[in-house]
Amino acid sequence: MTNSIEEFEKADCIFIIGSNTSVAHPLIATRIYRAKKNGAKIIVADPRRIHISEIADIYVRQKMGTDVALLNGIMNVILESGWHDREFIDERTEDYEKFKKNIEAFTPEMASEICGVSAEDIRSIAECYGKAEKASLVYCMGITQHTTGVDNVKTLANLAMLTGNLGKESSGVNPLRGQNNVQGACDMGGLPNVFTAYQPVTSSAVSEKFAKAWGVENISQNVGLTIPAMLEGLENETVKALYVLGENPVVSDPDVHHVKKALQKADFLVVQDIFLTATAELADVVLPGVSFAEKDGTFSNTERRVSRVRQAVQPMGESRQDWQIIQDISTRFGYPMSYASPEDIFKEIASLTPSYAGITYQRLEGDGLQWPCPTLEHAGTRFLHKDKIARGKGLFHAVEFKPPAEIVDDQYPFWLSTGRVFAHYHTGTMTRNSPTLDAEIEEGFLELNVEDAAKIKVNHGDWVTVSSRRGSIEVKAMLTKRIAQGSVFMPFHFIESCANVLTNPAHDPICKIPELKVCAVNVLKAN
Repeated sequence: MTNSIEEFEKADCIFIIGSNTSVAHPLIATRIYRAKKNGAKIIVADPRRIHISEIADIYVRQKMGTDVALLNGIMNVILESGWHDREFIDERTEDYEKFKKNIEAFTPEMASEICGVSAEDIRSIAECYGKAEKASLVYCMGITQHTTGVDNVKTLANLAMLTGNLGKESSGVNPLRGQNNVQGACDMGGLPNVFTAYQPVTSSAVSEKFAKAWGVENISQNVGLTIPAMLEGLENETVKALYVLGENPVVSDPDVHHVKKALQKADFLVVQDIFLTATAELADVVLPGVSFAEKDGTFSNTERRVSRVRQAVQPMGESRQDWQIIQDISTRFGYPMSYASPEDIFKEIASLTPSYAGITYQRLEGDGLQWPCPTLEHAGTRFLHKDKIARGKGLFHAVEFKPPAEIVDDQYPFWLSTGRVFAHYHTGTMTRNSPTLDAEIEEGFLELNVEDAAKIKVNHGDWVTVSSRRGSIEVKAMLTKRIAQGSVFMPFHFIESCANVLTNPAHDPICKIPELKVCAVNVLKAN
């Protein structure tokens, strides 16, 4: 997030798109409810009538996979109406004219035809967001999990820059991270193209810095493999072994049949986790990790806040903290590590990572610190780009609309999207092992519009067969008006009715994220 969670409460306008905030991020939703009480206007754009849309001043239901069209139409109105921030654009951005030319052609009528939102509603959103003094964008995986995920994010950045809603309090572009400490994992270099804090592996200077710190002659400057490339490598035998830590791709990744097939071809599969997940069941070796309560270390959350995590109970059975397991394996491979504690590791991270350089365990007592925190005297950063955009100037992009990789047809006439329910988290590794949470929602379901259900003679609670080009599952139907006609929705937590048997592995060409949020399916009453 460019800004902080508490800043939502003082925003004049909050535009939520591709985020089921009250279900997936309830504490952040609480801040948005307070903002509403304080007078903020709330805009929600989502193909489903989600819970938080009940408090929205404007709610629109765009067609799945048409976010760029909707946002471009909104920006067209902002430009035409003179609600853009010309001073901010001139002083702090570049490539504006190319972007402007693209947007000028994207009328609200043109956008409406693509995205299904009326031109009148597009104009209302533009006025509400464009005229606000402090407007905040909130999004989640409904924006990113598309073959156009990067385009979607760039378009949101365009909207923030166009209106000058960047580098000031209660504004900005605010992605809500989908899992706890996923921000921390990215910060620590858990991506194939960067070292810690997004230092590129392709940079000679960065590579030399890390090589010197680690006492080796050189480090490869080649970008590593993404998850789709790893699975492809297992299938064509260019990847021989895989080490999976805290991940359950047999439930979470698209086209599950393909995922299982690829994992079963591995010469050696290791899974490190706290439960015997569906992925762990395929492993040659399972290493027992520990839960958050058994760990020492730090987490970094969605607002870039680094916080201490303290061990509350001793690890159960033969389980050990992840860093200890990894250190032992590294040492046995001939790369000895001699860290005595997580704090030792953190000191090394701070010494090699400019944005973490001023963070120490002592300074994390209390509420923690938000990076960038470059020196021991620095107080941390509540919001980014305050006086100057980090890259020098904000870069506008002329983003054209592209449809999803797969569209509906006579054989597969329904649009399917996947997401979460309030009681469960991701693949249910923890929540479905909690009797209290599992009792709340014990099985999967398919949300089906009542009028569509009548056409295929399905009643509430009936079993239906849902099929895509990749496979079929059976699941109970939940009839509702929450989802539009021609669309269906499934939560992905339940392996017994695994939504990701159906989803499309097609992925964004830049960031390689799969298109989990839209694919074509058929729905029939089960025999």
